[in-house]
Amino acid sequence: MGGRPDEVRAPDDWLTEVEKERAARFKFDTDRTIFVAAHLLVRLCAAEVLGEDPARLTLLQYCEMHGFGHGRPYFEQYPDLGVSFSHTRGYVCAAAGPGKVGVDAERVRPGPLDTVLADRVLTPRERALVTGNDELIRHWTRKEALIKRGELTLDKVSTGGEDLTGRHLLEWTAGPDIRVAVVTDTPARRAPIPDAPS
Repeated sequence: MGGRPDEVRAPDDWLTEVEKERAARFKFDTDRTIFVAAHLLVRLCAAEVLGEDPARLTLLQYCEMHGFGHGRPYFEQYPDLGVSFSHTRGYVCAAAGPGKVGVDAERVRPGPLDTVLADRVLTPRERALVTGNDELIRHWTRKEALIKRGELTLDKVSTGGEDLTGRHLLEWTAGPDIRVAVVTDTPARRAPIPDAPS
C-alpha cells in the first residue's frame, strides 16, 4: 500500500505512547505528518492481511543501540507477521505478509547521476551499468528493502548485490519521481489504502 500522507485516514489514538513521543519531537509539521501516516498505514496494511481491526494492533520497535521506537517493526499481537513501512517527502508506504518483508520508497533526484550516492551504494558491476538517477534509485530501494528484511547491511551495500533468489519483488512508481520496492517471502500485490473502520 502506498500514497500521500493525507490519504491515510486513521485516528492518531491508534499510536502507542512511544510513537506519539517520537512524533512530537519532529521540528516540522510535514515530517511529523509523514511519520504518523506511515505508522498508521502499516496498521491498516497488516489489518487487511490479518482480517483484524487495525485499532487493536500494537506496533512495537526495539533496537539495542537506540532503544524503543527504533529497529525492525512488529506487532505485539502477531510477532511472526512480517511488516515494514517507509516514507519520503509526500509519500508513505507499507507492506505486510508471512515471513520477512521489506519496503522502501525514495525520490529520484533530477539532473545528472548522483555519483556520490552511486559510489556508496552500488557494486562495481552495478556502477558500471547505471547511467541515471532513476536506475540508481531502483537499485537503492531494492537494497534498502533487503536491509529492512535483515539480509543486507548499510556497510555492505556497495559490495553486496541485490540477490533476490527465493524472494519476491514488487515495484511501482508513484508520480514522476518516487520509486517503491517491496521484497517478500511470498508473492505480493499492491493494494489501495483502505479507510479506517468506523
